[in-house]
Amino acid sequence: MNIKKLITTFREIFEVQPEQAFFAPGRINLIGEHTDYNGGHVFPCAITYGTYAVAKKREDNLVRLYSVNFPDKEIIEFDLTQLEYEKQHNWANYPKGMIRYIKDAGFSIPSGFECVIEGNIPNGAGLSSSASIELLTGVLLDGLFKLGIDRLDMIKIGKRVENEFIGVNSGIMDQFAIGMGKENAGILLDCQTLNFHYAPIQLDHHKILIMNTNKRRELADSKYNERRGECEEALSQLQKKLPIEALGQLTEAEFDENQSLIANETVRKRAKHAVYENMRTLKALEELNAGNLEAFGQLMNQSHISLRDDYEVTGVELDSLVEAAWKQPGVIGARMTGAGFGGCAIAIVENEQVESFIENVGAAYQDKIGHQADFYVASIGDGAKEISMEVSE
Repeated sequence: MNIKKLITTFREIFEVQPEQAFFAPGRINLIGEHTDYNGGHVFPCAITYGTYAVAKKREDNLVRLYSVNFPDKEIIEFDLTQLEYEKQHNWANYPKGMIRYIKDAGFSIPSGFECVIEGNIPNGAGLSSSASIELLTGVLLDGLFKLGIDRLDMIKIGKRVENEFIGVNSGIMDQFAIGMGKENAGILLDCQTLNFHYAPIQLDHHKILIMNTNKRRELADSKYNERRGECEEALSQLQKKLPIEALGQLTEAEFDENQSLIANETVRKRAKHAVYENMRTLKALEELNAGNLEAFGQLMNQSHISLRDDYEVTGVELDSLVEAAWKQPGVIGARMTGAGFGGCAIAIVENEQVESFIENVGAAYQDKIGHQADFYVASIGDGAKEISMEVSE
């Protein structure tokens, strides 16, 4: 991303020079899918694709936002005293929600600002462009107005925007990975306690490939909330006997022993995924720490199978990509990442096989689905931060 180009765009639109620049990454989840709202563990990392902004404070209460990605929306403008969700404000509801809830938390935002943003995360791909915009707005407000917001508080505000302002009943993983990301490290996060630690990921001989189905997934309109409801139903039935607060507190053996408490077979399958996926995530960290990349890859594969068969959130596009990936030489493991219902999958691939992998998987996908997939080689990068106005990446 060329910051100088973003600065030029800002000058053209607002006819002044911006003061500061900011970045928030996207994220991938290496393993641990649909476990976050079930009180389990996730293992995400921030990636070097993300959302950039340049901004300048104003002397009045107006906030004026422009996205290079949505030029047809033109400048979206609102007043600091009018921070209600408005459908016509489209993408700008994410920054608006952050401003509102940061103010609600007692921070003073004494004036409006002008901002141009541009992201290189494919929109709707499931790499968390919405949480990226939320945390970008958080560090932008923090930097412009010297607010001193605690990073965990900022992450929680981002989640609140997603849940209450936008209306998507998602967990905290996306905001956490984007807020706390660290170069060359995954984050093992306990979503029940928010305890976390970094796990170094050394991929000297391998690359992480992101495979985009180019089927947009609209989280708010998907079956995401339905799955969450099914897990809550399973939990309430298990709680008749077990003193647990979340499915993530169960081992596989405890679940197997008590699964008959769940009357509905579909609901039982959903709960099985939540429990088994959580244990897979803990095993994956052990294998990674022991340097067993092959075993880590096998757990990735098992994760996808569970998401396909028990949780039923993959769909033909994601399955076609992942199943084609499994057949390629040099592939350690592959699985869908994100909420599912379209979006992206990831694969860990030997360096020398990357080109043939993209060619072969791309051709198999085109043959089966009828449109192209896109491929991105991802690096693991830092979390949301202010960046130099001189940076050009």
